[in-house]
Amino acid sequence: MTSPAYQQLLDHFPRAGRLEWIGLRPARRQPIEVVDEVRVATGSGLEGDRAGARPGGTRQVTLIQAEHLPVIAGLLGIDEVKPEWLRRNLLVSDINLLALKDRQFTVGDVLLEGTGLCAPCAHMEEALGKGGFNAMRGHGGLTARVLSTGIIYTGDAIRLATDKTA
Repeated sequence: MTSPAYQQLLDHFPRAGRLEWIGLRPARRQPIEVVDEVRVATGSGLEGDRAGARPGGTRQVTLIQAEHLPVIAGLLGIDEVKPEWLRRNLLVSDINLLALKDRQFTVGDVLLEGTGLCAPCAHMEEALGKGGFNAMRGHGGLTARVLSTGIIYTGDAIRLATDKTA
């Protein structure tokens, strides 16, 4: 059981996060479709994303930390890594995604629940070059399930569901 003092630490974020980019994966190995807004449906994920074809799963939405892209690029020895190369749905900044694992949080007005770490797959070798898989390890982001229906927009705030002040 978590002590009240420790729970208070877990519940405090210095500021709200921000949704920087939205990408939809229409089919396996197909190009990412970059959009400024997307409808999100309870139990199925982002409209137009292939994860919606498998309703009820724990990987309905994938998120990655914007601050990790320069780290991945540095590990690869390249100038930049574009979010579409990583095939995640949402690029977020200003909030630690790991802190949202097993927690409910909002993106705009849509409620999500962090379900696990989004580990890299072997496709990262093809997308990023030799060593891409290992460069992504520890930087793959978070998977989430959708708990409420709505529309999310680039620029939306990301907050712990219990945080009404950030």
